[in-house]
Amino acid sequence: MRLPTPSLRSLTTQAVGAGPSRVLRPSAVRLASASSSPYPTSITPQITTLPNRLRVVTEAIPTHVYALGVYIDAGSRYESDRNSGVTHLLDRMAFKSTAKHNEEEMSGLIHACGGQVTSIGAREHIGYQASLFPAQLSTAMSLLSSTILSPQFRPDEVDAAKAGMEYEIREFWSKADHILPDIAVNTAYTNNTLGMPLLCPEEQLARLGEDELRGYMRDWFKPERMVVAGHGIPHEELVELAFEHFGSLPVGEGVGLPSAQLGLGGSSARSSTRFGAKTYATVSNALVGRDGKIVESDFERLKNAPAVYTGGEQYIEKPDEEFTNLVVLFEGLGALDPDIYALGVLNYLLLGGSAFSAGGPGKGMYSRLMTNVLNRYYAVERAEAFHQCFADSGLFGITLSVRPHFASKAAQIIASQLHTLTGPMMGGVTEEQLGRARNMMRGSMVMMSESRLVAVEDLGRQIMLEGRKEPTEEMCAKIDAVTREDIYRVATRILRPSASTKPVNGGRGSGEPTIVAMGKDVHLLGDVKQVLRQWDLGKRP
Repeated sequence: MRLPTPSLRSLTTQAVGAGPSRVLRPSAVRLASASSSPYPTSITPQITTLPNRLRVVTEAIPTHVYALGVYIDAGSRYESDRNSGVTHLLDRMAFKSTAKHNEEEMSGLIHACGGQVTSIGAREHIGYQASLFPAQLSTAMSLLSSTILSPQFRPDEVDAAKAGMEYEIREFWSKADHILPDIAVNTAYTNNTLGMPLLCPEEQLARLGEDELRGYMRDWFKPERMVVAGHGIPHEELVELAFEHFGSLPVGEGVGLPSAQLGLGGSSARSSTRFGAKTYATVSNALVGRDGKIVESDFERLKNAPAVYTGGEQYIEKPDEEFTNLVVLFEGLGALDPDIYALGVLNYLLLGGSAFSAGGPGKGMYSRLMTNVLNRYYAVERAEAFHQCFADSGLFGITLSVRPHFASKAAQIIASQLHTLTGPMMGGVTEEQLGRARNMMRGSMVMMSESRLVAVEDLGRQIMLEGRKEPTEEMCAKIDAVTREDIYRVATRILRPSASTKPVNGGRGSGEPTIVAMGKDVHLLGDVKQVLRQWDLGKRP
């Protein structure tokens, strides 16, 4: 499925310097025009693993414009209290001055690509990607590899990035609907992995700098955690470029170390290496910072740390807000769970939107939250399903924005809508609703993949975390196989976990709801948790 998955599979392992490993080729290229399948067909990707375990993957899609991306198994889930926010800062430092190109030259390379050049800082991956004309492939690879392997992190550029982040953080916090998703995830996984904030806490800005950036890259930007992905790019050509730019990185050594940044290879036990006017030293794979102290490492503690769902409550009063906003979530499923497709259909069953959202049936006009909530209660401004899926956990629930005088009804509305998903009570789920939800999920998934940058990111992430890409026709068939009984069973599994239901994500989570409210007069919401208990939602004894 088009979701992150947890396993890392080393397809081949060879000695550094031995050249690229064998290309894994499809036995036959499957073309949509030659298939009798009712679903869109996909071309099997080609995968090569370099000697340092970096993977190169391509899809041979005929196109006039290439898409190239480099994706790293990193992100905010691998941060700690010490360096919280570093993923956000690293994203803002993308494509600045490097040891190879100054900022003006980097800007020239971006313009030369002729397409979009973007960076991604997420909870479970960091990416650098570009769409480009075929003649600019070498230029684009030089641009991406330079910003990954040899960033300078000049003080003036770091300060400028932090100033921009400060404005961005305040802007997000000024709008409840923008910041609530991040707060909700942080609350759901309090003080661990996925609960580390994606948006840098404002108080952290003063603590973050070059040492934290290099230390983080030293820990997580390692070749075995990287995937170079290409959409429409000839496979052999991309393998050669990847080997040229990344092949000298030793296995297990991050690019935050000077030896890796300079492409020296070999042991990291060097006395010192100069970067411009500064001197950094490495001692047994350790990075010594500007103050002469070794920059701490979180790698061993966090590399295999599972996401632990805690649940919790948080109420934030904002008198200047027009609405009272409430989010109620339960632990969802990890990406490899067999029920993930049924949960995806559940999400499209609820869907919802805003009271003033433009669009028609294709945007969810007949979804349950639209027909049962927005069309019935004039005081409800927004009612939307909330679904996020991670490698080893997930979240599912509803977010509601109401006029403050209606806040006392918000919890009851959310609880009743979730309750009706667990069985054929109160009308249950009709075959018409189920068919519409399946169609919407399938159509959304296929149409999103028409974007080159979306397609190349999806390719890179699936290979990075699962070792394979699930064919489009396989995903469509799994969506169409979802039945009403699957809907009731999976909803019960998530919303009413008990000894009689299959444990969610190994049973690590608390089973308690996550309740986050923000806006005007949040006290009028009442005891949300008690309302959920009345509807028998949450972990059963």
